[in-house]
Amino acid sequence: MAPNKKRGVSTQPSSTTTPSSSTKAPPPNWPPFSPLIPEAHLSLHSTLPSQIVTIPNFWTASLCKTYVSFLSSLPLTTTPGKPKKGDAVRVNDRFQIDDAAFAEQLWSGTSLKSLVLGQDSLGLDDAQRKEHWGGDVIGLNPNIRIYRYTKGQFFDQHYDDSNNITLPGPPAVAAKTTWTLLLYLTSPATGCVGGETVFYPEPEPSQKKKKSREPPPEPVVCELEVGMALLHRHGAQCMLHEGREVLQGEKWVIRSDLCVRR
Repeated sequence: MAPNKKRGVSTQPSSTTTPSSSTKAPPPNWPPFSPLIPEAHLSLHSTLPSQIVTIPNFWTASLCKTYVSFLSSLPLTTTPGKPKKGDAVRVNDRFQIDDAAFAEQLWSGTSLKSLVLGQDSLGLDDAQRKEHWGGDVIGLNPNIRIYRYTKGQFFDQHYDDSNNITLPGPPAVAAKTTWTLLLYLTSPATGCVGGETVFYPEPEPSQKKKKSREPPPEPVVCELEVGMALLHRHGAQCMLHEGREVLQGEKWVIRSDLCVRR
């Protein structure tokens, strides 16, 4: 069953490129990814099997600080408080651009590619790894989104949709997105209070059929950590989730998606 049929909650596209939110200007002069923590000191952590994976300390605190300063200079647009019919309420400031070079640098210029495709990735063999990520992972969505949440801003409960895209070549490759990538640049350590990403697991099928009086599964709360990358499955198997209201400070996030060959 498609996510947007569950509980009447809307699906949010994982790679929208609508004219109102995507700039046609040249890509920003992004700061270099330096310093980075060596790959040997990084690993994938399975927060919820087949659903949520994190990479603590994927970016250093100093690199995150550099990017927060730089991203603050970009022309951010505040999303409307009243969303289109069927969309979840999202109130934040955002910048969006198609930048294949930045996506490739984030994929291959960091440890992300090696961690996702590595032989020891989550203890999976080749077949299991392909099933886990939804196919043969070939890179990141060039559609880069920058989110800033200030006090009082949030993203209500929603699902992330999967999209068919084309990764530029040569040669161009037909792909689809399967997992959302969120890179957190701020946390309570930098003065950001609130803003946690919260996932709501579905009850077991047996509970649904029997109309069990048991309480629903406990939410999975992912606290903000400076430099942590969070990957979560989207599309048909996406979990209902939200970005809680920021109570103090600013929450900064870089967003892309894992892409598999189609």
